[in-house]
Amino acid sequence: MESPLYRLRDIPHEERPRERMMRYGAGALSHAELLAILLRTGTHQESAIHVAQKILSKAGEIRGLVDLSLDELMEIKGIGEAKAIQLLAGIEIGRRLARSTRRETLIIRSPKDAADIVMDQLRYLNKEHFICLFLNTKNHLLGQETLSMGSLNASIVHPREVFRAAMKCSSASIVCAHNHPSGDPSPSPEDIQITKRLSEAGAIIGIDVLDHLIIGDGRFVSLKEEGLM
Repeated sequence: MESPLYRLRDIPHEERPRERMMRYGAGALSHAELLAILLRTGTHQESAIHVAQKILSKAGEIRGLVDLSLDELMEIKGIGEAKAIQLLAGIEIGRRLARSTRRETLIIRSPKDAADIVMDQLRYLNKEHFICLFLNTKNHLLGQETLSMGSLNASIVHPREVFRAAMKCSSASIVCAHNHPSGDPSPSPEDIQITKRLSEAGAIIGIDVLDHLIIGDGRFVSLKEEGLM
């Protein structure tokens, strides 16, 4: 026999997520409790924590939250449009915080420097995303932009979009990066082909393509270091 569901008011006051966070700090809360705070309320039959647990179940694991769409969240009972948007906003803030830093102090001296900037942003995605890092003449990071989101195993990017974005930042050079959702960063023939195409276009325009990084799960490959560009 299944245990009865409980609502938030059935939980002792001192054990509710908000009160536990105030007393012990956010680090003491479970994933479900943190999501429950964002949700604020559950349904007539289920507490916010139960709804949060269903979200985590749908995501598969905590890092799977970044891949849930608005429609997928709204398929969960107790999640309407407003709550789904609220959750997506919270997830996006977390992603931006994870990759934020004082950009004026960032200098790209090696492939690892560039990989460190994009690794956590790219490694968990289940579709290919193509990113460019824009650098000045001293290799200081000016900014970055996602220029393409491809299918599970193909990323479509055109030199026109890449260098238009680079010129908007007054970039002297760029570093390209994209992820392999499989977790294996080994470059494909298509990766090598687009890299050569971008390098040739950059030489004509006067914006150097310094490297193209393939990001896997905690690993990366530099096409520059591999002699593939």
